[in-house]
Amino acid sequence: MVPRTVRAQIGLAYLFARAADTIADTDLIERSRRLTLLKDFKAQFTANLLDWATIRAIQSALVPHQASTGERALMQRLEECFQLLETLSAEDRHRIRTLMGTLINGMEMDLTVFPGDSVKDLTAFQTLEELDRYTYYVAGCVGEFWTDIVAGHVPSLRAWNVTDMARVGVRFGKGLQLTNILKDVARDLQRGRCYIPQALLHEARLTPFDLLNTENCSRVRPVLHKLIGMARDHLDQGWMYTLAIPRRELRLRLACMWPILFAGQTLRRVADSTDLLDPSINVKIPKGQVYRIMALTILTGGCGYVGSAYWGRVRKRIM
Repeated sequence: MVPRTVRAQIGLAYLFARAADTIADTDLIERSRRLTLLKDFKAQFTANLLDWATIRAIQSALVPHQASTGERALMQRLEECFQLLETLSAEDRHRIRTLMGTLINGMEMDLTVFPGDSVKDLTAFQTLEELDRYTYYVAGCVGEFWTDIVAGHVPSLRAWNVTDMARVGVRFGKGLQLTNILKDVARDLQRGRCYIPQALLHEARLTPFDLLNTENCSRVRPVLHKLIGMARDHLDQGWMYTLAIPRRELRLRLACMWPILFAGQTLRRVADSTDLLDPSINVKIPKGQVYRIMALTILTGGCGYVGSAYWGRVRKRIM
């Protein structure tokens, strides 16, 4: 949905992010080795020159362990991605390098804060500040990148105050990431990761291990509601961001409208769920609802009035 003028740059940034995620999540490689590979990968974006030998070493380490054909293909062609990066303008190279230098910090947090990949190693973030920093690293910085690159390439957005809009874009990204954390809380617990801060759990007289018991869903609900409220407030900022995009930039508007509306419906399901701590339950909106949201926003041409009315109804039903 993004404009042609930024499609290649955003697509390449996405591939780099997926590659970093693949490095972090390849469990067949020892955790310390994954962390080293991530640091080597990040260095390609923070150093002055690319180290092609290191890039090929990353490929050699990762390719044999990929069961997914898509991830295997990506790692096999990682060198080509860096070659393509070198063909971009200096400004776009800087934007992607800045993004990746920040984004990978979140993946490093996953490998350092959480010591293992199973329930027996279950560990939680300590504070809300730590959770907020994590959501910035893995999603908020994407809002900054998105703002900078579209303002630089879409003529109708060049009047934007990029600094102010990037700040709102950070909130947008944090809202989407917090929604993902909330809907996946039970599955993450099985991987040894509790993104719900220990400080909030302590207020409810809970520990991370208490969340493994589905009977504690009612006890954890006040904690979840606080985080749901934070996510909703972030998404409100995302909606303001969306409405700042001129209506004639329909594709760009829809590219922002859809994830907010999908996230809002997901938060509603999270808030209503009585089985959120059950890892066998997949909290997601049905495809039919996805298609209805897409049809409504396309047929009304990304109308701010119609979209805002819909978002208003969704957010009222979240809690």
